Amino acid sequence: MRILFASTRGAGHVGPLVPFARACVAAGHEVRVATAPSAADHVRRAGLAHVALDEPDEAIMAPLWDRVRATPRDEQSPLVLREVFAGEFTRSALPRMLAVARGWRPDLVVRESTEYASALAAGAIGVPSVEVGCFLQGRPPAAFGIEAALARFGLPSAVGAEPYLTLAPRALEDPRHPEAPGTSRFRAPQLTPRPLPDWWQGAREPLVYVSFGSAAAGNGFFPALYRETADVLAELPIRVLMTVGTEVDPADLGPVAPNVHVERWVPQGTVMAHARAMVGHGGSGSTLAALSAGLPLAVLPLFADQPENADRVAALGAGLRVGATAALADAVSVLLEDPRYRLNARAVAAEIELLPRVDEAVGVLEELAEVEQLRAA
Repeated sequence: MRILFASTRGAGHVGPLVPFARACVAAGHEVRVATAPSAADHVRRAGLAHVALDEPDEAIMAPLWDRVRATPRDEQSPLVLREVFAGEFTRSALPRMLAVARGWRPDLVVRESTEYASALAAGAIGVPSVEVGCFLQGRPPAAFGIEAALARFGLPSAVGAEPYLTLAPRALEDPRHPEAPGTSRFRAPQLTPRPLPDWWQGAREPLVYVSFGSAAAGNGFFPALYRETADVLAELPIRVLMTVGTEVDPADLGPVAPNVHVERWVPQGTVMAHARAMVGHGGSGSTLAALSAGLPLAVLPLFADQPENADRVAALGAGLRVGATAALADAVSVLLEDPRYRLNARAVAAEIELLPRVDEAVGVLEELAEVEQLRAA
């Protein structure tokens, strides 16, 4: 079976697809992952075949991002989904996506929640599509107007009616919102722990991992946010590993304290096995990775769905929401000293551990494609 996976740019968007794509490859299926060129490294790092799509010019995106920043906080997410993801990103990716779909003829399309060109292409060639959640809070609601935004392209779309696969446990979703119809939950395999390099020259203080995801540095938060965080945490009796992403140069931070080490990229699963706590922005991927490892979090939300994720982590008692970098030192001290946060994080990890392995999702995808083939016959 041929399966086309599709994502927008950024590790937080590609990441949720990777376990499903690898499981399909292991089951003997032919897999390609279509993304913008800026996400190619994330795909290749996962050992998957990459197909390049077009992405919008920055001259188009800059005024749109200015408009987003000028919009009230509670209206930003619907605007971004309509005008950025279901708008400019789809407009740029669609011609090449249609060419790939018509030329390669996949039996099934699997997309992450904010990638819509592949759903349109699936409709155009008459194959089913599946959504893989890239948000901890579930799939974007119909009230965001995504269907209307996609209608401008004049192609059929099954967005909102697709089966929905997610790596997030129900505990991380807002209990006030009902579970999305067609939801199936799975867990990704944990990486085998490997030793970290001895960046701290033999020191053995607790390790705190700091990551603000793959997008923050490129969205204007670097270097100030990272510099302030490094300086605040340098005062604690801890070791700090900070990753800044591939879009910036760690050297631009300038000198850091001996107990702080900065890298562009380290596999998160490797770090989680050694850390005692994490400082993050509430991104869905890093938050899920930390809680899967039973790691408590100090969350400083920056944009998108991060405030909701931070509130949910705090509500579960698995971490603390922080309003400013100056408060991070106190928050990290509390997480390290009060065992209740680690116990609550481990409770979330236990719920995740009860989910079926992502390998079992392959059968769901195979059945969906077979049903569609029988219907077409």
